[in-house]
Amino acid sequence: MPKRKSQRKEDGGRLKIGDAWNAITIIALSQESPLKAIAEFVENSIDARAGRVTITRGREQGEHFLMVADDGDGVPRTAEGIPDFHYVGTHICDSIKRQLKLNGAEAIQGEFGIGLLSFWTVGEELAMSSAAADDAIYEMRMRKGDPSYRIVKRRTLIPEPGTRLKIKPLLPGIRQLSGEKIQWYLASELRERIRQSGVQIKVIDRHARKEYSVKPRDFTGQLLHNLPEAKSVHGDIYLELYLNESGPDNEVGLYRSGTRILPSLSQLDAFQCPPWNEGFLQGIVDAPFLHLTPTTRTGVIQDEVFDAFIQALTPVTGRLREFIEEQKQAEEERTSRHTLRTIQRAFREAMLTLPAEEYDWFDIQVRQRAARGGAGATVEDQGEIKEEGARAVPVTETGDEPDTSQKQFFDYAGPLHSVRILPASCVLAVGTSRKFHALARDRSGKTILDDLAFNWRIAEGAGLLEDPETEFTTYKAPEEPGLVRIEATATQNDIVCTAEALITVTDSLLPDNKERTSPRQGLPGYTFEHAPGQLWRSRYDASQNLIVVNSGHRDFIFASKKTKALKLRYITRLFAKEMINRNFPGLPREQLLERLIELLLYTEEYLR
Repeated sequence: MPKRKSQRKEDGGRLKIGDAWNAITIIALSQESPLKAIAEFVENSIDARAGRVTITRGREQGEHFLMVADDGDGVPRTAEGIPDFHYVGTHICDSIKRQLKLNGAEAIQGEFGIGLLSFWTVGEELAMSSAAADDAIYEMRMRKGDPSYRIVKRRTLIPEPGTRLKIKPLLPGIRQLSGEKIQWYLASELRERIRQSGVQIKVIDRHARKEYSVKPRDFTGQLLHNLPEAKSVHGDIYLELYLNESGPDNEVGLYRSGTRILPSLSQLDAFQCPPWNEGFLQGIVDAPFLHLTPTTRTGVIQDEVFDAFIQALTPVTGRLREFIEEQKQAEEERTSRHTLRTIQRAFREAMLTLPAEEYDWFDIQVRQRAARGGAGATVEDQGEIKEEGARAVPVTETGDEPDTSQKQFFDYAGPLHSVRILPASCVLAVGTSRKFHALARDRSGKTILDDLAFNWRIAEGAGLLEDPETEFTTYKAPEEPGLVRIEATATQNDIVCTAEALITVTDSLLPDNKERTSPRQGLPGYTFEHAPGQLWRSRYDASQNLIVVNSGHRDFIFASKKTKALKLRYITRLFAKEMINRNFPGLPREQLLERLIELLLYTEEYLR
């Protein structure tokens, strides 16, 4: 008997599936997203040249179901005119669409022959029906976990065009998958395929009793033109990119032939860098030549084709960085203007509350308007801001008055919304008097002058009020120190608003050591000076009426990296520091700190 020849190490062989059913099971369960599976079903309809696709989510006989129906060409037929479901069931991983592509067919996406198996991640049973040449309906039925399939002839009264796919019962984890969520997903996932094919997709949610139409997702922002061409030896790359203000929702999707592969290009390691991960861009990058991971269809094989894709986008990346740098600079300028307006508005409101004679260095024009009886004056229209170079500079009012009739028309005050007492807090010596003003405003902040009734009263403490039924009243302090709370009530028809003020009656006042070294000026603007390593945080430039902020100080850097609100509060405190130093020269340190706390208390209330 001849000896059996021993197998040598250099011998080889051909790979093959050891357990075909186990391989099919692994493939069927590899699709991690049920929404992606639904998109696969819709793409099959688009590949079959459907003009309408209807997705129905509902419940029948106590079971949740999902149905996708279209009016396309249906399942390819045999020579006898019968839908060839046997080919579908016995050619897993051998899609007929791949053969069609090789023969020159266009606008077909499928190529792996495994999309139908995705129903395992959606429900338990699949029933797919298609019409024969004689309009008879044949149906293929499969069950999750069952290697067999059945084909039956189903009776119907009315011919059914195209293909109908029905999955039931749905898996417990996705029974709450809403029609709205399906609509939003398909609008992004199949954006370009919907636009290119013109297919009409409708989602009917019988649970919510709503119907949704799937429209290609619209991007927001500025469409970028004149980008460098992105070409590779494997084909051209289509770019549609929009520049936005920075935000976490801004993403650039990676597509292949109109179907989204990844919601964000930055999910790939090669693109986890500016400008792709900075949140300034929306849009799509479509590369039809990329090789996909077959099972999930949500990844890219990083081969030589992918490397060519990266190289083709290199010039585009450089140009996008330039666009974003310009956007950042413009955004910083807008933020600077907004910050200045916010800070100046907060200080003006604080000045309305604090005693005017103690803070008379601030040229608050609302007092001048109020003194003239200007109707409709608001804190917001005290002054305008303009840009001078890279710094924000306040613009004071001129003597020119606009058209009075037109101004009165636009500044007409609405119904009563609030009332304030000016000042809302003050300190009086015993036995002295002070005048208070009840300022009524509408919802937009305009001053109301007509059809008002006022009533003043002392809610707590002692003292006297003169003319308690007018807009202005005079309070006379008692001879004993104490805390007094007065209230003002404004009434307009059925609307009633109340405000209060606190008066500290004392027998000793802080000395007034202020010495005027310069004429009164308006609220200052601010600019930045980058001086890292310097200990000063800010300084006041009297010649230009500007507060210079050290943008290189560690405190400024800390506030800027946290939140916009923290940065705003930091700059506001620098404003308060410089204004107190400027407004109260010569006061002892303890008194300056008292003034600083007072000013910050009434200013930060209006920071928003």
